[in-house]
Amino acid sequence: MNSSRFLIPTLLVCAGWLACPVPPAHAQLAPSPDAAVQRAAAAQKQPLLATLKEFVDIETGSRDFEGIQQATELLGNKLKALGGQVQFIEPQEATNYRMMDTPEKIGRMVKATFKGTGTKRIMLIAHIDTVYPKGMAAKQPFRIDGDKAYGLGISDDKQGVAMVVHVVAMLKALNFNEYGTLTVLVNGDEEISSPGSRDELIRSGGEHDVVMSFEATRTANDKLSLATSGIASVELKVEGRASHAGAAPERGVNALYELSHQIMQMRDLSQNERGLKLNWTVSQSGTNRNVIPAYATAQADVRVLRVADYDGIEATVRERAKKQLLPDAKVTVNFERRRPPLEVTAANRKLAAHAQTIYAELGRKLEVDDQPEGGGTDAAFAALKTQAAVVERFGLQGFGGHTADNEYVLLETVEARLYLAARVVMDVARGKGL
Repeated sequence: MNSSRFLIPTLLVCAGWLACPVPPAHAQLAPSPDAAVQRAAAAQKQPLLATLKEFVDIETGSRDFEGIQQATELLGNKLKALGGQVQFIEPQEATNYRMMDTPEKIGRMVKATFKGTGTKRIMLIAHIDTVYPKGMAAKQPFRIDGDKAYGLGISDDKQGVAMVVHVVAMLKALNFNEYGTLTVLVNGDEEISSPGSRDELIRSGGEHDVVMSFEATRTANDKLSLATSGIASVELKVEGRASHAGAAPERGVNALYELSHQIMQMRDLSQNERGLKLNWTVSQSGTNRNVIPAYATAQADVRVLRVADYDGIEATVRERAKKQLLPDAKVTVNFERRRPPLEVTAANRKLAAHAQTIYAELGRKLEVDDQPEGGGTDAAFAALKTQAAVVERFGLQGFGGHTADNEYVLLETVEARLYLAARVVMDVARGKGL
C-alpha cells in the first residue's frame, strides 16, 4: 500500500495551508520558573533553618532588653557578612509613642543598607521580638518534626527575620544588584505596638518605592495581604470618694456606678458595616466589699479599617464621657492609637497581582487578601506616609503565633517563599510590578 497519499494532506495541515483548530486565547503554557533563582532558593533552605534555630534559641520578649540586644547583634553580623552597611537604631524618647504598657527600655532596631546599580528603592521589614516572658523557651525549643519546624516565636516573626536574611543571601549568590537601594529594617518592639520604632518605620517607608513585610501567612491560606486592621485602645479612669458602704454610703461617690454608666452608654459605638469596632474588655474597681469604691478603670479594644475613622471614634468617646451619672466623679479618657490600618491601594494591588504571576511559575496559586483579619502589623506604619506599594505576608506559612506549645512553620514552603520574595525584589528593581 502506498502511504504517500496520506502524507501530503498532513504536510499541508502542518504548514497551515488548511484550516486547523485554533486553541483558545486562555490556553497558554504556564510560565517557566527561573532556574537560577530556583537553585538559589534550594541552596538557602538548610542555611535558613540553621538561622531560624539561632534566633529561636535566643529569647526575645518585647520587654527582654538583653535578649533583643543579643539577637540584634547576631542579625547585624549576618547582614554585615552579606555586604550591608549596618546601623543599630536606639529608640529616642523624643519620638517614642508611650502607651499604658510601654516599658521603660525599648528594644533597638537593626537597619542594613545595600547599594546597587539601579534606581528602585526596596525595603524588607520584619520584627525580632515575641510576646513570651523570659524562661518560656525551654517549653518549646527549636525542633524539626516531619514537615514542620517548631519553636517559640518561630512563626511570629523569627521566620520573617530569617527570610529577610536569606533573600538577601540569594541575591548576593545570584550577583544581583540592579536595585538602587535595598534596605532591611528589623525592630524589637512590634508586639507592644512599636512605640520606639514607628517613627523610623513611617519615615523609611516614605523613602522607598516598595515595602515587603515578612509576617507569616497562615497554614490554611498561602497568600499575601493588602490590608490590616488599625488598633486603638480606650482607657477610662473614674475617681470618686470612698466611704463606709454600710454606715455612710451617701457620703461617698461610687466610682463603680459611674464606670458602669460610662460603659453602658458606650456599648453601641461599633459600626460593623464600616469595620469599626469598640468593645469593652477589662474593668476593675474597689478594694473591699464594705467600702464605696473611690477608683475604677476600664479598657476597650478598638479596630478600624481606615485611618480617618480614628478621629471620629475618639471624638465620640470623649463627647459621651461628658454625660456623667455622678457629677462629683472625675472621669478621664485616654485614647491610644496603637497601630494604623494598612489600607488597600492601587499600588499594592498591582504589586500583589505581579507576585501571583511569579508564584504561578512554580505551579502554585497565591491568594491575595484585601480584607483585614483583625490583627495589625508594622506594614501599616510603613504605608502611613506613602502611596507606594506596601504588601504584607511575604513570610513562610506558619501556625500558632502567641501560643506556648505548638508554634511552627511549614518546611514545604521555604523554597517557594524564598523564590517568590527574591523574584519580586528582582522584578521591582527592573521596574516590573509597579
